[in-house]
Amino acid sequence: MHDVLDPWVNPVTWAVPFFLLFIGVELAALKWLDHDDVTGYQARDASTSILMGLGSLVSTLLLKAAAFFVYIALYLYVAPWHLPMRTWWSWALVITGVDLAYYWQHRFVHRVRVGWAAHQAHHSSQYMNFATALRQKWNPWFDFFFWLPLPLLGVAPWAIYFGYGINLVYQFFVHTETIKKLPRPVEFVFNTPSHHRVHHASQGGYLDRNFGGILILWDRMFGSFVAETERPVYGLTKNIGTHNPLKVATHEYAAIARDVRAAGSWGERAGRMFAYRSSPMRKSPDGLRPPSARGG
Repeated sequence: MHDVLDPWVNPVTWAVPFFLLFIGVELAALKWLDHDDVTGYQARDASTSILMGLGSLVSTLLLKAAAFFVYIALYLYVAPWHLPMRTWWSWALVITGVDLAYYWQHRFVHRVRVGWAAHQAHHSSQYMNFATALRQKWNPWFDFFFWLPLPLLGVAPWAIYFGYGINLVYQFFVHTETIKKLPRPVEFVFNTPSHHRVHHASQGGYLDRNFGGILILWDRMFGSFVAETERPVYGLTKNIGTHNPLKVATHEYAAIARDVRAAGSWGERAGRMFAYRSSPMRKSPDGLRPPSARGG
């Protein structure tokens, strides 16, 4: 438990000074370079993102502490073997496994409404910059289920958390418009700023694409990849028009509650909470807003 709760064994803690440094570098670059094709920064928006990030540190720590007991029980008493964590290939497997779990968790929160209610906060900014990377959800309860296979496969819980921290640190650096395209082999294998700009876009065929954390290969393999061909428009399809972190974090849960109260049966209530859309281009039945339509 010490390794779970100690912030100094979390890669994100060590990365915070670099996050602030790169926000400053990006601001300087936007000031001195021609940036007509960059959304830039807006002070209140960036402040909201930073406050959301601070709040997520607390909620994520609480989730890790609660999940630890389940993960350690599976690791100690159910897993058929324990992966040694003193070799490079073990860490390669852990980081790859965490990234694959992240891909499916990320796809889930875009396609299932109750998951989107938490994740929409990250997409609520109409700006694409390093500060936006810090705009994280406050209630990541569903992450627990997607990491469950890892302790069953013999990955120590502390290694799962460490690998996830590396994943989050990597993703900070793909939230920018100041980097256009990287060399083609990099763009083919890894998530890049170009790929992630598509993910944050709110228009047309860009919706609900490019879910990968570190590797974009998962999107290429599972049919969710789209290349950046036109300038993205960021934010929700129906922006919420507030910088209040509490409202940013909870407004979609309030919308779900209203829809559930208005439903006429338990089946309809469940549908309004867990509605699933199999294709980003399909319209939802009976006029309901689909969970991944980025609505506010």
